[in-house]
Amino acid sequence: MRRQLDSTGLKRLHRSWRRRPVAPVALILDHVQSPFNVGSILRTAAAFRVDHMWLIGDTAAPTNPKTDKTALGAQRFLEWTWHDTATEAVSAARGRGYRVVGLELSEDAVPLPELAVEGPICLVIGHEDRGLPPATLAEADAVTYIPQLGRIGSLNVATATAIALYELRRREWTAGATEA
Repeated sequence: MRRQLDSTGLKRLHRSWRRRPVAPVALILDHVQSPFNVGSILRTAAAFRVDHMWLIGDTAAPTNPKTDKTALGAQRFLEWTWHDTATEAVSAARGRGYRVVGLELSEDAVPLPELAVEGPICLVIGHEDRGLPPATLAEADAVTYIPQLGRIGSLNVATATAIALYELRRREWTAGATEA
């Protein structure tokens, strides 16, 4: 009979994965206003070992009580800095060696499974309804999107971020498995 893992079993389950080397991954949140979306993104970012988050403008604060309700304390595992503009945040990410990739539905976007992922990547995530502003898209080194098969053309910003972070890590793990 299968049983759910207790806290010790959960630690053992993830131990080997935590020991694997991973490439640096970061996030820029550009005016993601919903504290619940930001909280969900924080929790996902902590789960996939995001190295740094740059927060722009009126992005909901990681310390907001509504953000914490969804993040469940994940903020303590993350570093973030605030910037007034996307230009400042992108410059800071590039200064740390990141390739800046917008996650957006745009004409020149590459499907996420086809995105080149060598080296450190910083995903730029936009507003829940409006996505990334044109100026932010212009700052990005590349733009990617999540292909969808159903009749819905877009995803919730937190869900899209989770899928993109998982795909970056999955591809890294798969490449490591074939090299071993």
